[in-house]
Amino acid sequence: MTVRYHQRSKQIWPSYVCQNLSIQTAKPTCQTISGFGLDQAVSRLLVDMVTPITLGLALEVQQELESRRVEHDAMRRQEVEHARYESDLARRRYMQVDPDNRLVADSLEADWNEKLRAHEQARQRYEKLSDADAAGIDEKQRASIINLAKDFPRLWNDSRTPDRERKCMARLLITDVTLLKGTDITAQIRFNGGATHTLHLDLPKPAWQIRQTPSVVVAQVDRLLDEYTDTQVARRLNALGVRSGGGHAFSHAIVRNIRTRHHLQSRYDRLRSKGMLTLQEIAERLDVQPRTIKTWRRAGLLPAHCVGGRGEYLFEPPGAQSPVKYQYQRRLQAAARASKASSDRSDK
Repeated sequence: MTVRYHQRSKQIWPSYVCQNLSIQTAKPTCQTISGFGLDQAVSRLLVDMVTPITLGLALEVQQELESRRVEHDAMRRQEVEHARYESDLARRRYMQVDPDNRLVADSLEADWNEKLRAHEQARQRYEKLSDADAAGIDEKQRASIINLAKDFPRLWNDSRTPDRERKCMARLLITDVTLLKGTDITAQIRFNGGATHTLHLDLPKPAWQIRQTPSVVVAQVDRLLDEYTDTQVARRLNALGVRSGGGHAFSHAIVRNIRTRHHLQSRYDRLRSKGMLTLQEIAERLDVQPRTIKTWRRAGLLPAHCVGGRGEYLFEPPGAQSPVKYQYQRRLQAAARASKASSDRSDK
């Protein structure tokens, strides 16, 4: 599989694409897997695997293998001795043949050359494997490996560590990763030490699901709409530090979209269902002009509830304490006469 990189919100996201058949035969791409969640899962696995305990066990296995090195060396040396014996035997046969019998001599010479090559190959193989066995791990190197395991989580999770350095560390620890996309994503990870691990991950969600507002926030919006308008709900949510599914601060438009998408009643509809009256309706009930209703509302004579950002209000049905026609004007006139009389008495 090949890797592609995409930039989203100033962050690099990888994608793994199986496109060998697509390139060779122009067939559809076999599978494409988003690497964002996959890379995070592998990172957590690496941090969990590279610990002093696991490395200590690996070093114990290495020590056990080193203890068997002598036995393996004896077996390989025996192989070299056997090849040398076969070579010497072929040489003696060639030296004892009658030189005039060229057919037999040529056959024995070819056999001798073949045995010589086999002996040389066995000797080179023995030297190569012996050098590898000699490169064991001493106590100083063992302590360094254990200390590296303690520093690995810090280095891996440090935001200042470049991605290329993380790739280098991953290559040193992981041999390969096999991906299979079905009802979920199966990742079979093979480590350089021979250990294997299988991860099962959920399929990545589409972009619209990732940006979808959580149900908890939708329920919170529904509760706030009992007392606030869309704009006021947005302010309340922002004050609480709540963010939308896309990670943005709430606005009147976002609250309206949530309300529409989830079929939530608006503040206006909720108050109307409780019997609240519009400006025109309460004006007809009280037999006054709408501007009079506005004046009474501003004076606090009529209970009203804001239902929009442009000064829209709904009014509670009139009761025994509701003002009547000309009453507010009479009160103003009486207050004016009382104020004038008081001023006249003070002048005398």
